[in-house]
Amino acid sequence: MFKLTVFLLILNFQTSAFSSTKEKIISQIELINILSFNFTQTVGEKSEKGFCIIKYPKKIYCEYDGSNKKIVVSNGRSLVVKNNRNYYIYPLKKTPLELLLDKNYLISKIKNLELKIIDNKFITFKIFENNYEINIFFDKNTLILTGWQTVDVYQNLNITFISSPYINQKINDKIFILPKNK
Repeated sequence: MFKLTVFLLILNFQTSAFSSTKEKIISQIELINILSFNFTQTVGEKSEKGFCIIKYPKKIYCEYDGSNKKIVVSNGRSLVVKNNRNYYIYPLKKTPLELLLDKNYLISKIKNLELKIIDNKFITFKIFENNYEINIFFDKNTLILTGWQTVDVYQNLNITFISSPYINQKINDKIFILPKNK
């Protein structure tokens, strides 16, 4: 009986700690309107680096390092991927970014999801929605978003790691105007 009581106390403490951590992550997300960061993105065997700005809700602007001048832009409705040779436009709602760029959606999901701790460094939540599986990662100490993992429109595993995040810096909203196909 004593072992059962101790086990239940430990389980209750752990559940309470996880609940408190979730509440802190949600509070942190609620404070963020603009998130700027460096990133490393791995798709299959290929890895790229660059800089992104997310403006909630549903806007993103990313410049990739390298000679091909790749950019990714969402104005909240459409997503453009453009480089020196190619120009692709997708309805945002047909991509996992539709969900990742909606902080109210993320908050509502996190409230009801179980968190997991990885390597005592990251907190992760797994979302299943619209045939997407999205894993979202937060730094265990700062509780700031550190990346995500999705499957892209071509069924490639896409892992994005965030570094050097800046919160609520002033930006020029013109960066979210979709580039033209030239």
